[in-house]
Amino acid sequence: MSDQETVEISNSRLFEATVETLYDAFADPGKLALWWGPHGFTNTIHAFDLQPGGTWLITMQASDGTDFLNRSTFQTVEPLRRIVFRHHEPLHVYTLEMTFSAEGSGSRLDWCMRMERNDETLFLEKFIAAANEQNFERLETVLRQG
Repeated sequence: MSDQETVEISNSRLFEATVETLYDAFADPGKLALWWGPHGFTNTIHAFDLQPGGTWLITMQASDGTDFLNRSTFQTVEPLRRIVFRHHEPLHVYTLEMTFSAEGSGSRLDWCMRMERNDETLFLEKFIAAANEQNFERLETVLRQG
């Protein structure tokens, strides 16, 4: 896809944690379930095969009780450095690249979501950027709790 056919949403945050701790917060499904998604969501992870071609199945439950089964496939897994996965359903298809890097006494997590440009994704773009920041806030809480 060319840049004109793609919407790209980037989020980045510096965390007071080592790269190993930050990466583990995603790579460990028990920890991941505690923070994935915007505020008010809870998660049940059904499958999490963190390797290229591996499947990730998660049910995200909104605060109103609505369940959203999400299915993704890992494309690239470079431990402690980078994860890329393709989200297939339910609402929008996208690719998310997560990059982990040491910075100062902490570590940085950079997210770059890419999705096809259409009316739906242009409408969702601001919502998704805000929801990603909520993901980071929830992750920060999990990291502080150890």
